[in-house]
Amino acid sequence: MIITALVVILGAIFPNQFNSIGSSVTHWITEHFGWYYMIITAVMIFFCIFLIFSPIGKLKLGKPSDKPAFNTISWFAMLFSAGMGIGLVFYGAAEPISHFASPATGDPKTTHAYTEALRGAFMQWGFHAWGVYGIVALALAYFQFRKGEPGLISRTLRPILGDKVEGGIGTLVDVIAVFATIGGVAVSLGLGALQISGGLSYLFDIPNNITTQGIVIIIVTILFLASAWSGLDKGMQYISNINIGLAGMILIIVMIIGPTVLILNMLTTSTGEYLGTFLYNMFDTAPLNEQKHQWMSQWTFFQLAWWISWSPFVGIFIARVSKGRSIREFVLGVLLAPVLVSIVWFSAFGVLGIETAKSHPKIFDMPSETMLFGVFDQIPLGFILSIITLVLIVTFFITSADSATFVLGMQTTFGSLNPSVTIKFIWGIAQALIAFVLLFSGGNDGLSALQNMAIMTALPFSVIILCMMISFYKDANEERKFLGLTLTPNKHRMKEYIASQREQFHDEIIAERKRNRNLKK
Repeated sequence: MIITALVVILGAIFPNQFNSIGSSVTHWITEHFGWYYMIITAVMIFFCIFLIFSPIGKLKLGKPSDKPAFNTISWFAMLFSAGMGIGLVFYGAAEPISHFASPATGDPKTTHAYTEALRGAFMQWGFHAWGVYGIVALALAYFQFRKGEPGLISRTLRPILGDKVEGGIGTLVDVIAVFATIGGVAVSLGLGALQISGGLSYLFDIPNNITTQGIVIIIVTILFLASAWSGLDKGMQYISNINIGLAGMILIIVMIIGPTVLILNMLTTSTGEYLGTFLYNMFDTAPLNEQKHQWMSQWTFFQLAWWISWSPFVGIFIARVSKGRSIREFVLGVLLAPVLVSIVWFSAFGVLGIETAKSHPKIFDMPSETMLFGVFDQIPLGFILSIITLVLIVTFFITSADSATFVLGMQTTFGSLNPSVTIKFIWGIAQALIAFVLLFSGGNDGLSALQNMAIMTALPFSVIILCMMISFYKDANEERKFLGLTLTPNKHRMKEYIASQREQFHDEIIAERKRNRNLKK
């Protein structure tokens, strides 16, 4: 809280210097560590693919008798809402339009730029994002539910740090994780405030300025604190289901009203382009192409840093709702389903946006936060779609902030699965203040200030993620060997293990009943 308070105070008192320093640090990181972000995200994706086919995938995130805490639809809705909800709405049309008008290579507004615009969106919102999320969430769920560790980032490093995770090193790891969480969430909340304010300005001529954005943040903060007060099983689950319903409805309407056949054709072609060039683009940093390197600094490096800075928050939340699933089921669900939805989403909104902008060139000059509303303004049912979109942004804002307050409360109460309402309220207000300060310090370029925050907080936490991956594999592989798990498992060893776990579970129940009787006495 001291670190957070200092950031808020400095950003409020010295907004220009705050933003200038952030821009300088960000430029230095992207110039010197762009290659690093590309490599570590690639390693995480390959590791997730390895787990799908490895015998380790048969291990369960919990005890053998544990069942999934949520049904598959609600599970997917919650991880997707927390994972990238606001970002999809904000960038769904804006990013492909921007790529089409200002491509990384080649001439703008050509057929090649069209395909590249969608492929670039797939690249930045596909496997790279969910590979990072998957590693963090997997390590947390494994050590928390299978090994009985508290839900702290530091405790996932016990296999390589030993008891040092309970001392100063562990505290440092958790502080870095908290600060990365605040940075990642502030970007999401800032994007939500920008787009809500931009939408209100476009539809109702309300001034799109820092005052409006501040009022939006205050109102939505009250709403997500109310959701946080109602608890995870009620508020978060219900609102996440509403999110998926609204997003699905908008997507279907856009597919029907838009150029449906062209959307489906571009979906197919761009997906093939994405998969066909996946390995090359996964490692390409364009060191000899100044134009593409600058483009990657603005888009690719920022997106990768955003996923890394968001991963402790999303990872802890996904881990919390994934108890009882096998590692293979978890990785497949986290890695494949959201990626497919993202590809369909960007295909529908990207094609509709580009085709509409080609007919109405003024859209190309709009700021990112109003592009979607400008596109809707030119199609049938546009006003209704804009209103539904505003509601969807608010609900995504609520779920992102709600899950973030839970995660921050959990990280700062020694891994409690039920942090107190007071703790969640404190963190809810703190992250709202950070988002407002970033928009305030960024002035007319609030989006740039948000991007700076993501890139800066991602760098130190990326090292921790790599350690988490090594630590998880070390422990999970030892357990895999102990159980005799291969492509053809040792059934006798498995039966022995399950019997021992049931006996331990029975002993825990007896001990719990004794404790309850003593408490009553």
